[in-house]
Amino acid sequence: MGVDYYKVLNVPKSASDDDLKKAYRKLAMKWHPDKNPNNKKEAETKFKQISEAYEVLSDPQKRAIFDQYGEEGLKGQVPPPGASGGGFPSEGPNVFRFNPRNAEDIFAEFFGGSSPFSMGGRGGRGPFGDSMFGGFGGTESVFRSFSDTGAAPVPRKAAAVENKLPCTLEELYTGSTRKMKISRSIVDASGKTMQVEEILTIEVKAGWKKGTKITFPEKGNEQPNVVPADLVFVIDEKPHNVFKRDGNDLIYTHKIPLVEALTGTTVNLTTLDGRPLTISCNEIISPGYEKVVPREGMPIAKEPGKKGNLRIRFDVKYPSRLTAEQKTGIKRLLGSG
Repeated sequence: MGVDYYKVLNVPKSASDDDLKKAYRKLAMKWHPDKNPNNKKEAETKFKQISEAYEVLSDPQKRAIFDQYGEEGLKGQVPPPGASGGGFPSEGPNVFRFNPRNAEDIFAEFFGGSSPFSMGGRGGRGPFGDSMFGGFGGTESVFRSFSDTGAAPVPRKAAAVENKLPCTLEELYTGSTRKMKISRSIVDASGKTMQVEEILTIEVKAGWKKGTKITFPEKGNEQPNVVPADLVFVIDEKPHNVFKRDGNDLIYTHKIPLVEALTGTTVNLTTLDGRPLTISCNEIISPGYEKVVPREGMPIAKEPGKKGNLRIRFDVKYPSRLTAEQKTGIKRLLGSG
């Protein structure tokens, strides 16, 4: 059985948003690792679990999936159609992957950002380090500075920004590294907005399909009191002049004259990774026939080392005309004369 997030926050399943905020505020202040120096490991575990519980139950979509499928539903692949989320690649548009955010990020957002922890000194944010509270002369004074009713509102998060990432079939067959230059606005310590350029690296995995999403959390434009948008790249497939993709299979259409359809043919082609491939086909090729070559299709992303099939379809070219002598010969050969 997975974790029951309602029990973690000690709230009923009917809990409202206000109930969740009050429960999180109380428990996060109680179990923050810097307030529990004598049992820091236990506190870290509880603090992360409290943060994860609040993140799930405060998000209507994640809460609905949790109510229906439990923790396994959030972290597995059994969501209702159309669900999407998390912060990492998902195989296709209808698969949900939940990736909890850093517990300290949730805590900082909930209590109004990192600025309260760095006033008057050198304090800065750290995962669980004392430097986060450097300007207050000790952790206890920081926690005393917050009350159960004095928390700042949680900043809203800007909507995700999606961009298509067109990939060739070769890139999706072998995998590739793509570098994308982005330009975005950031806000410096003085509140001034400035434009910066960044290079994002995308590792395209072999076998990824159209619709696969790669998310760069909070890489959108910064603005006061708003959490930057996630930047999402969505895999798209460029048309190929030789192969067509069908799931994990590749389809190749081979043109042959009627005589080869009846007497046999040989197919020569070059694979997407540059290998020459020769396939003999000695059977009679009837309309609709496909020659299946096992394990010469696309790599299967979820099963490393495995591939789909290559399916060869035939486009039979019939003669536009036959002489009387040819007709007589065909009838004699085929036994219909």
